[in-house]
Amino acid sequence: MSADLAASARSRDWRTPLELTLLGAIWGCSFLFMRVAVPSFGPYALVEVRLLLGALVLLPFLWTARAQFPARRWRWLVPIGLINSAIPFVLFAWAAQRAPAAIGAICNAMTVLFAALIAFLFFGEKIGLRRAIALLVGFTGVVVLATAKVSGLSIGTAVIAGSLAALLYGLGVNLVKRHMAGLPPAASAGATLGSAALVMLPMAVTHWPEAPIPASSWACAIALGVVCTGLAFLMFYRLIARIGPARASTVTYLVPMFGALFAWLFLGEPVTLAMLVAGALILGSVAASQKR
Repeated sequence: MSADLAASARSRDWRTPLELTLLGAIWGCSFLFMRVAVPSFGPYALVEVRLLLGALVLLPFLWTARAQFPARRWRWLVPIGLINSAIPFVLFAWAAQRAPAAIGAICNAMTVLFAALIAFLFFGEKIGLRRAIALLVGFTGVVVLATAKVSGLSIGTAVIAGSLAALLYGLGVNLVKRHMAGLPPAASAGATLGSAALVMLPMAVTHWPEAPIPASSWACAIALGVVCTGLAFLMFYRLIARIGPARASTVTYLVPMFGALFAWLFLGEPVTLAMLVAGALILGSVAASQKR
């Protein structure tokens, strides 16, 4: 029996880094897909497709757990869906129209720091000296990124949009922790994505592009919804259940690297010194804030 348990533990140890790497690559791809698809769709239509497809992937889990989602639950599920999905998705898509894919991926890493800051400011959690210093270093990285230029173009507005999206993710993490505890994670994700898709529908309809959408943009939008949203949520929650949230959150370090790598490989987008410095400051601050 002990030999079987040891073999099972070795198998899990082997799978965990592989699954973390795969998840980081998938979420890194999401910024590439947005960069390709958003010029044809626009932010609102693209986000609607993403939300709807992601919700459909997770719908079976929500249906199975429907008894745990009475009407009173939805007064929090709907706003959490907007804060944790719809609005950040729109901000990242808007940023993808104006800056290389790597910019959004780097800003996304600030989520961990913003979550700690919001927990300190509004929910009474201690932040500690190390995390406070990490926040300052991380924000320095954002300033470096916002004042940089890529191919002679200013990317400050895109950095602000990406940082606001990360701020909303940080708020969403705290709201999920306090108002969705005890609910099945995959079902909760399906509920928040589905409610966000319903709220965003009028904006998507009124802003739907008049010109035909190329097949390449449709392919990226579908991959963004099915793979980078629906399936990625399933992978992430599976990792949380197996290795815990702290270890699962290390995927944060991989997303900017894959986002920049894929944008360079497939779109020919440059990786500048300022982007490298900002990424190092932000990721270093995230690592320091999580060190135990």
